Amino acid sequence: MRSLKLGLAATAVICALSATAQADCVKVGSVGEAPTHDIAKLFATNGLANIIYGQGREGKGPVHTKCEDGSGTTTCRASQMACKVSNPKTCLGAWLCLPG
Repeated sequence: MRSLKLGLAATAVICALSATAQADCVKVGSVGEAPTHDIAKLFATNGLANIIYGQGREGKGPVHTKCEDGSGTTTCRASQMACKVSNPKTCLGAWLCLPG
């Protein structure tokens, strides 16, 4: 009986910690529009990186991109899960970050 109580207590602590760790993660998205598919995708993914960096977050998992061709332009939407970081990186912009 004691080991059952200890097991349930350990499970509750693990669940509480994992819920706390995931509580500060959100799905971030951006949109890029340009005359060509490649440029629109570049705008969307680089915009996503800028937004995530600006919010003090770090991207987790794959970047999802969906593009739609219009009459004169292509519109791409990029999204990714991003979590707050406890030790923010020292960065100059969204792409030039110092190791550490």
